Amino acid sequence: MINKWQEELDTVSRPEKVKILSSFFKCGKGEYGEGDCFVGITVPDNRRISERYYMLPFDSLSLMLNSDVHEYRLAALLALVKRYAKTKTPDERDTIVDFYLANTSHINNWDLVDLSAPKILGRHLLTLPSPTLLDRLAESDSLWEQRIAVVSTYTLIKGGRYDDTLRIAKRFLSHRHDLIHKAVGWMLREVGKMDIDILAGFLDKHATEMPRTMLRYAIEKMPQERRRHYMNLRK
Repeated sequence: MINKWQEELDTVSRPEKVKILSSFFKCGKGEYGEGDCFVGITVPDNRRISERYYMLPFDSLSLMLNSDVHEYRLAALLALVKRYAKTKTPDERDTIVDFYLANTSHINNWDLVDLSAPKILGRHLLTLPSPTLLDRLAESDSLWEQRIAVVSTYTLIKGGRYDDTLRIAKRFLSHRHDLIHKAVGWMLREVGKMDIDILAGFLDKHATEMPRTMLRYAIEKMPQERRRHYMNLRK
């Protein structure tokens, strides 16, 4: 069945986009996506096709996730997102989350994380009173598991829960990688959209130690005068 899935995906591939995507997702030597392989499929096309395969056995999804082709891995994740959204029973949702967490080594670029983590792990964490799983992921040596921990909190933020985002943001203030700086800044910005006073309280304590990229992302939607204030603290 995955052969048919891959064949459908290949019919919408655009080879002229491969070079652009490989550059955009940093697939060069020594870069975070080194060695990744693209065939040039847009996300809308991928989602339109892959959501039809959401009930395939986990073995089939695993084969797609183990592919060297970036878009095939994304296809598996988009199908899994649809499956989680359609699932009615807690046991099945647990199974989907367990499968997701068992395959984080294949969720290995920022788009794969961002298009799946909030809609699978984030939604799941809304049902948990104390999502210590986020702390375990944040403590991982894997850059991608760390980003999963950050971006999963997007769903919690939209549910009015900010503590997990702020706790993980504080943990990553001294992180070296800009992909974490951007993710943390993005989530802090989302907190600010919901409650600007909570964001301001965090920035009042930590703006001077935040990486500049993280801070810029966090304050992007603030009024200009407040943005200037926090950037001046960082000089």
